[in-house]
Order: sequence, then structure tokens, then C-alpha cells
Amino acid sequence: MEETKMKFIDHLDELRKRLIITSISFVLSFIVSFIFVKDIYHFLVKDLDGKLALLGPGDIIWIYMMIAGVMAIAATIPIAAFQLWQFVKPALTKEEQKHSLAFIPSLFFLFIIGIAFGYLILFPIVLSFLTGLIDDQFATFFTAEKYFKFMFNLTIPFGFLFEMPAVIMFLTKLGIINPKKLVKARKISYFSLIVISILITPPDFISDVLVIIPLLLLYELSVTLSKIVFRKRLASESNVSPNDTAFKV
Repeated sequence: MEETKMKFIDHLDELRKRLIITSISFVLSFIVSFIFVKDIYHFLVKDLDGKLALLGPGDIIWIYMMIAGVMAIAATIPIAAFQLWQFVKPALTKEEQKHSLAFIPSLFFLFIIGIAFGYLILFPIVLSFLTGLIDDQFATFFTAEKYFKFMFNLTIPFGFLFEMPAVIMFLTKLGIINPKKLVKARKISYFSLIVISILITPPDFISDVLVIIPLLLLYELSVTLSKIVFRKRLASESNVSPNDTAFKV
């Protein structure tokens, strides 16, 4: 009992250490982002006609903090993933350590790709569609707070959702899931992704379709990648060619 208790305390200390490193990385990234936040702001509003409005003197600080926070999250993701890898490393085999470490850069790049998709493709289409509904009946008046909340609500979720293939490949590599389970869960997964897409987009059919289709394609891509990883895993365990251990679903 005493030995088990000591091991548990050691695990908690190690977890605390990893959380502290991740938190410090986020704070430092936030500070650096805040230094350049004006440049980032001008980049994000460069395509706008006119200027965004502020309803109070303190609004600009809140907006700058939102922008710096998003940049800090993006910069902290690979660091957080590496700290998580360091925490679970003792429980992994040498081969699992090697392969799981290789997934960390992909988490960062997929997050950036997801945000880019939301910002460059989805956001302009949805914004154009909604402003088109206004026509000449209303005076268009965007506040900076509402504008950036709308932008981040459409872009940030995609950063995390686009990491689905890398996460599924990683879990398949560790043997936690396999392609057969993913195929069996396809209907439930589709339903969950559709619900997510409806929740994170404005209440119009075009926005929902623009989000649902990429998410479903991401899931199918994840299943395909899981099959590839699963074949290689079986082949390495049985020391035979991957073609001889093809997984069919």
C-alpha cells in the first residue's frame, strides 16, 4: 500500500510539472502575441470596409486579449502535446514512444490548417451571406467585440476538429481503437459531427452544409488512416508483410 501510494504521488508530481510547463508556455506565448497584437488585428480586418466600432474604452483591451489568447493557444498546442507525451512515455514501449512522438508536429499543422479553413473559406462565405440578407433595410454597424466573437466561433472549433485524423492514428497505433470500431460507430459519429456543425455555425442551411461536409470527409479520412496504421501494427507484431494482414471492413 505504501509503495502504491508513493507511485501515485510521483505521478501527481509529474503531472503537476507538465501542467506548469504548459501553463508557462501559454503565458509566454500570450505575452509575445500581445506585443504584436496590433499587427495581427490589422491583418484580420484588412478586408473590411470601414472600421469596427467600440462601445466602451475597455473593449479594446478585451478584444486584444481575445486575439492574443487564440494565438497563444495555437503556439502552445505542440508544447502541450509534448508534455503529455512525456507524461505517458514511461508506460509506452520504445517503438510506441518513437511513433507517438512523430504525431506531435502534425497536431500543430492540422490545427493551423483547420483555423485557415475556417478563416479563409467558411468565415467570408458566411459573413457575405448574412450581410447580403441585410440589404438596404438596416444600417450595417459592426462592433469589434461581436465581429471577433463571430469570427472565432467559426474558426477555432475547426482547429481542434481538424486534429481528428492525427488523434485517431495515434490511438490506433496504441491499440486503443481500431478501424472496425470506427466503422461500427460511423452512424453515431456522423450524427455527433452534424450536431457539432449545427451548434458552431449560424442558423442557416448553407453554413451547416459547408461545415458538415468537411467534418464527414475528415472522419472518413481518419478511418482510412486508421486502417493503414492498423495494418502496419499487425504486420510489425506478426513480422509479416502488411499485404498479408490487410484489414478489410
